[in-house]
Amino acid sequence: MARLLLFNKPFGVLSQFTDRGSPTVRSTLSDFIAVKGVYPAGRLDRDSEGLLLLCNDGQLQARIADPRFKLPKTYLVQVEGDPQEAELERLRKGVQLKDGMTLPADVARIDAPDLWLRDPPIRQRKSIPDNWLKITIREGRNRQVRRMTAAVGLPTLRLVRWSIGDWTVAGIAPGQFEEQSVQPRSAARPKTGRQDRQTR
Repeated sequence: MARLLLFNKPFGVLSQFTDRGSPTVRSTLSDFIAVKGVYPAGRLDRDSEGLLLLCNDGQLQARIADPRFKLPKTYLVQVEGDPQEAELERLRKGVQLKDGMTLPADVARIDAPDLWLRDPPIRQRKSIPDNWLKITIREGRNRQVRRMTAAVGLPTLRLVRWSIGDWTVAGIAPGQFEEQSVQPRSAARPKTGRQDRQTR
């Protein structure tokens, strides 16, 4: 059985355990996770929050992170502006980015979710509305969701990765993680064992 950690990455934390060469001190995974032998399966940008999976099995890591397996990743996205059906339909059909056309995405407008407070908070502008979208993609391009919303005129203000496949960050506080035991070949539908939530 492989070890899998479901970590709720806070805003401003790097998706790596060290930060060599930076002139400033930046928070890393080592500030929150003391488990030996686990490594991130994929990445989550420093300015994004939510689910980051870490495991100790290379095969499982590949099944989670490799775009060939098309594991769905769902994001809760706060955007600047008032999304109309035309913009949502463009996101659903695929958006032309500098590195090519994206695959179709599942996109829906949602009410503001009941999330933890972000530190620092999102800058609010009285003259410009903001709204929330739920976006599911099956790719892993760099900053893809942010680039997609910007391409249709809806800049992203806050980005929270809510789930990867059947794994979700629901119930896990920022900076905490939940540990599961998983069969490496069952990344799409994990078989889980005992679950432990931990924090530092």
